[in-house]
Amino acid sequence: MADQEVIKHTKKVYKIWSNKEHGLWSKIKEFLIEICIIVFAVTLSIWLHDRSEHAHQQQVVKQFLTGLRSDLENDIKEMKTDKENYRQSQAAFKYVLNSAKSKTMDQDSLKRHQGGIFISVQFVPNDGRYEGFKSSGNIGNIENAALQNDIVDFYQENIKTLVLTNNYYSARKEKFFDYFINNIKRSNDSTISTNISSLLMSDVSQSYSMTLVGLDEVLARYDSCINKAGKIISEINKEYH
Repeated sequence: MADQEVIKHTKKVYKIWSNKEHGLWSKIKEFLIEICIIVFAVTLSIWLHDRSEHAHQQQVVKQFLTGLRSDLENDIKEMKTDKENYRQSQAAFKYVLNSAKSKTMDQDSLKRHQGGIFISVQFVPNDGRYEGFKSSGNIGNIENAALQNDIVDFYQENIKTLVLTNNYYSARKEKFFDYFINNIKRSNDSTISTNISSLLMSDVSQSYSMTLVGLDEVLARYDSCINKAGKIISEINKEYH
C-alpha cells in the first residue's frame, strides 16, 4: 500500500514540474508537500516491514524456546537417571576395594553391587534443536540477553564438558570390561563360574577400581548441568508465563 502511494506521489511531483500553468513558488510549495508525503510513506513502509519482520523473528524464537524447554526437561530426567547409576557404580567399586582389604567378598553383597560394577552410562543430550537454531543464525534474536547467554553457555560449555568427562570415564571402564571378558572362566558350556570374586580381588581389578570409584567430578558436572538447565527453564517460563 505504501509503495503504491510513493509511486502515485512521485508521478504527481513530475506533473507539478511539467505543469506550465503554475508559477515557480506554487510549484516549489506543491513539490515540497509531495516530497514530505513520499518521505512519510517510505518511512512508514520501512517501519511496518521492520515491525512485521520483528514479529516473525520473535514467533520463531518463541517456538524455539518452548521446544527447548521440552528438550531440557527430558535432559534433566536422563541426567538424574545417569547420576543414580553413577552413584550405584561408585558404591559398587567402593565395596570391591573394601573387600580386597578384608580379603573376603560376600556373595550376596556382590550380587547386590554387580549391576553397579558392570553398568555403562552414556549421556546423549537433546541438542538437535539448539544446533539447528544456532546454525540458522537466530540465536541473536533472543532479546533476553541473560537467557541467550545461559543457553549458549549450557550447550557450548556445560554440556560439552559433561560429555567429555563422561566419555573419559566410560573409556576407563571399557578397559576394565575388556580385562574381565578376557579372564572370565566357565565351569561348563552354559554357566559362568564363581571366579568373578577372584577376578575382582585381583591386583588388576583393584587398580581399575581405584580409578573407577572416583566419580565426584562426574557427579559435580551432572549437578552443574541440571542446575543450569533448570535455570533456563525458569527463564523461559518467565518469558512466556
